[in-house]
Amino acid sequence: MASRTPEIKKTSSIFADRGMKPVLQLLHKEIQELYLGDSVPWVIGYSGGKDSTAILQLVWNAILELPTRKRKKTVYVISTDTLVEQPVVARWVEQSHERMRIVAQEQQMPIVPCRLEPELSDTFWVNLIGKGYPAPRKMFRWCTSRLKISPSNNFVRNMVRENGEVILVLGTRKAESQIRARTMKKHSIKNVRERLAPNASLPNSLVYTPIENWSNDDVWLYLMQIANPWKHTNKSLLGMYQGATESGECPLVLDTSSPSCGDSRFGCWICTLVDRDRSMEAMIKNDEEKTWLEPLLDLRNDLGNFSLDPQRRDFRRMNGRIQLFHDSVVRGPYTKESREYWLKRVLEVEKEIQSNAPAEFRNFRILSHEELCEIRRIWLYEKREFDDVLPNIFQQVTGQAFLYPPSDDTLLQAEDWEMLKELCGDNLELFQLQTRLLDIERAHQGMSRRSGILEALESQFRIGQFDNEQQAILVRQNEANKMKKQLNSSR
Repeated sequence: MASRTPEIKKTSSIFADRGMKPVLQLLHKEIQELYLGDSVPWVIGYSGGKDSTAILQLVWNAILELPTRKRKKTVYVISTDTLVEQPVVARWVEQSHERMRIVAQEQQMPIVPCRLEPELSDTFWVNLIGKGYPAPRKMFRWCTSRLKISPSNNFVRNMVRENGEVILVLGTRKAESQIRARTMKKHSIKNVRERLAPNASLPNSLVYTPIENWSNDDVWLYLMQIANPWKHTNKSLLGMYQGATESGECPLVLDTSSPSCGDSRFGCWICTLVDRDRSMEAMIKNDEEKTWLEPLLDLRNDLGNFSLDPQRRDFRRMNGRIQLFHDSVVRGPYTKESREYWLKRVLEVEKEIQSNAPAEFRNFRILSHEELCEIRRIWLYEKREFDDVLPNIFQQVTGQAFLYPPSDDTLLQAEDWEMLKELCGDNLELFQLQTRLLDIERAHQGMSRRSGILEALESQFRIGQFDNEQQAILVRQNEANKMKKQLNSSR
């Protein structure tokens, strides 16, 4: 019988035996020894949450105790803004960075806050509205690597290239989950220095987890009793967690007997990997001043439900191929109509929030101008939708003209699109095929050598070979049955 993984039991406080002050003194000494032990720069992952705040606070206070002449090694504090962060939390992190810069300079601390964000081609809305990627699901989690992992990994790789090695200081804790505990135990076996573990995904980077044995209560106890060194009050952090807790209760933690603040987690407000965004729901419920967030919550819920309708997505994959699973097509990207719907919907919500949000959020943007320009470019040049509807949708919703760089002079015009649509009548597949063929011809116009044009045309004929989904399924089923017969006859 396979052995069961033992459950993580609620442990006593890390401060229970010796008290908080001696434990922190030992931890400060450990941090100082590691900091002074080499010239390898440190990178602290800071999300603005309780664990990363505790980590940064520990490191800051430990280094602050050192003489100024010994504070030579830079500590980079990186925060990845996915551009779809919960607005209240994003503003908190932004304010934290501002305070860090000021106080670090005043205290002569080698702390450098860095805000990271995904590449333009990797942002959530460029992929969903521009390319037509369906809303993320557990089986198609395309967002995490693009929005979160890549920006931080790129930063770390650059540090490694410049310095040969880097030490990552993270706020991961074994008490967070059984999976987290098993992972940390596995990596701790490979410690190359007493408290550093190798990073499996990033060569030449080591991981330091100072609070890995702390409980949820320990984190809050520490934050409430030790002042924030960059003077960004931890009580307001507690209040943010309280507002995001369903019960609305989050007691001031004074000792280990007090209950903790709950397990609220902050992340992307548009996340469809979970059934409900309970933290935002709680914020809206518990605080009248947060009701302006409701349109974002509605938009997120609508996107989750929208993706369940198969007709919102093309019956072909992104590359134009037909893939069957149990005699049904595996759906591809959102259709043109769906992408246009979401562009309009997002702009409407953005306008509503700018009208109703508090003054500090009046400039809140869901879609940046750069993202809008990139979406337009994808629709025009990759999707070959030369009706160019984005500027019209933008003006229709916002009442403002959309400013964009001039297009290719040889680009087909919206009038050409409408004329072709009229000629093709109700045959949508024929119409889409014709638009793609015409744009390939346009793109190769004037070239002395039209290298690749035949291959491009052939690929579009393959994509447009079916008049509808039913025909595609029937042809693929017949091909599969024919292949099965050939296999059986050869045995």
